[in-house]
Amino acid sequence: MSGEAVHNHDAEHVEAPPAVSMLSRAEQRSAARQLTLAMLALGLLALGLVWRFFAPQQTGVSQLLLGAASLLVAIPVVSAGWHSLRYPSLHGITDQLIALAMLGAWATGDLMTAALLPIIMIFGHVLEERSVIGSQEAIQALGRLTRSHARLIGADGSVREVDNSTLVAGDVVEVRAGDRVPADGRVLSGQASLDTAPITGESVPLEARVGMEVFGGAINLDGLLRIEVTRIGNESTLGKVIALMQSAERSKPPITRLLERYAGSYMVLVLLIAAVTWFITNNAQAMLAVLVAACPCALVLSAPATAIAGIAVAARHGILIRSSAFLEELADLTSLVVDKTGTLTYGSLRLQSVLAATEEQRDLLPLAASLGSASSHPVSRALAGLLEKDQLLPLSDIRERQGLGVIANTEGGEAALGRPELFEQLGIATTPVPGHDGPIAGLSVNGVFLAWFLLADSLKPEARAALAELRELGIGRQLLLTGDRQSVADTLGREVGIRDIQAQALPEDKLNRVTAEISSGFRPMVVGDGINDSLALKAGVVGVAMGAGGADIALASADIVLIGSDLRRLGTCVRLSRRCRQTLQVNVIIGLGWTLAIVAFAAFGLLGAAGAMVAAILHNLSTLLVLGNAGRLLRFQEPLLKLQTPPQA
Repeated sequence: MSGEAVHNHDAEHVEAPPAVSMLSRAEQRSAARQLTLAMLALGLLALGLVWRFFAPQQTGVSQLLLGAASLLVAIPVVSAGWHSLRYPSLHGITDQLIALAMLGAWATGDLMTAALLPIIMIFGHVLEERSVIGSQEAIQALGRLTRSHARLIGADGSVREVDNSTLVAGDVVEVRAGDRVPADGRVLSGQASLDTAPITGESVPLEARVGMEVFGGAINLDGLLRIEVTRIGNESTLGKVIALMQSAERSKPPITRLLERYAGSYMVLVLLIAAVTWFITNNAQAMLAVLVAACPCALVLSAPATAIAGIAVAARHGILIRSSAFLEELADLTSLVVDKTGTLTYGSLRLQSVLAATEEQRDLLPLAASLGSASSHPVSRALAGLLEKDQLLPLSDIRERQGLGVIANTEGGEAALGRPELFEQLGIATTPVPGHDGPIAGLSVNGVFLAWFLLADSLKPEARAALAELRELGIGRQLLLTGDRQSVADTLGREVGIRDIQAQALPEDKLNRVTAEISSGFRPMVVGDGINDSLALKAGVVGVAMGAGGADIALASADIVLIGSDLRRLGTCVRLSRRCRQTLQVNVIIGLGWTLAIVAFAAFGLLGAAGAMVAAILHNLSTLLVLGNAGRLLRFQEPLLKLQTPPQA
């Protein structure tokens, strides 16, 4: 990316950067050249076999055609084998073995095997490469969501269309029905249903209201929204999604790293088996068949194919997995360490109830919201969010008393909103202060007390069900770590069914508790969203961060990000991980078992006179079986039921 940060709204149109090609130009030319040579060689091979059949007395001509075919495919095969010697890798073992088998076929005069063997393997490699490129295509498709136009609202109220790449934090944009939200932002006005499936995987539309955070890439299904841009580019939710997918796609599962460690020893073992086969049987075809059968493509692909399919399925469900290794770690979790604020709760104050002082019915909310809009205190902001700006009452002579509340003149007289101490100073008699484990604000007009407003950080509606689901999955040990007061933590713990609670916990306390869990033999999943959770997220066996509104450092420290922050996706993570592990085990059995079986059949000469070609066909069949088994993961689907969410404060 360019380091420039020049902001120019006057540009008529800034072309979005093209998607990065999945193959470089050199790789594309190489692949095209190999396929072309393979097709030409296949034609010459067919012509040579036809000539041999119809003119058996002219063996020289058929041999010449077969030799030309083998020479055509020898170029990419020998080149790949030489490259793998200079830059060792697991896939390089296959290239070396095929090159050796082809040279062996030449040495024994079997030109048909020397030609057909590389042709079969080239087409097999194309199929393998196509499966890997599929994951990169998914990343590119996701990246296309970041490129769109935006209707920018100027300071004078004018609206003009700009490229969304020119937006900066603080810009205000208009999103009409059918438009795509151009960047992450906060709704300033309007109401609409948003299709967030491309980002969160949630099929149920999100009802966007004033004050809500929305994701770039979501589609406005109806209504008109005005949104203040908060994050753009790589800092946006979608930008982070793409970066995480690219990181996950490049990662190596543990089994792949294990195979790489013993790659050299494996090559020596195969050559030894081939030499013994030649010594005992004096059968060149059996020796060549051993070399071909030992190509570990199916075994090498077993883990990456499973991991890529699992990562793609997780992304479709709004789960971003930073490393494929954690697909395996998730399957063996034994405990849960969860944060409270922003994780089990919304992390913002919401109005819970209004206790009116008299039976006289008055419209209290507009007055409270209007006074709240005159202050930046969290309680005031929560009350101000009850109404849209155009519904607020006019105020004059506004006086804010720091830490106590707000006083202002209204059409009905002097009004006050604030803590109980404010009314004591003003000499206004109030009803008894209610017992409430959270912020309280009182309201009065012309010296007459009207009501108490009780606010609290509300429990997410899915929290109780999500934790119960984890208990059913075997994660029965659950701990609540929070920096909040003990009474608040105890109340929340009772609501969600957690008995092990540590309140008023500092970041170091959370880290120590997680390390103590691991020292005691447990494998904890740590779930959090804030800066104070980052140490614990990093220390846990698996760290899960809330993607919506989560702190950047928490997202960076976590192994998994829940883009929609729906806790029910924790259960989805565990079930998907266990399905991936089962698939990986089957793939390893297919890859290893099939390879050993073919090698054994080849060594004992049971593959017939055309043993090398039969081994090549069986080898590619095992590769397709592994890819097909991994592809079954793509059918994994867990839609979330719509929750009854409380009204926004």
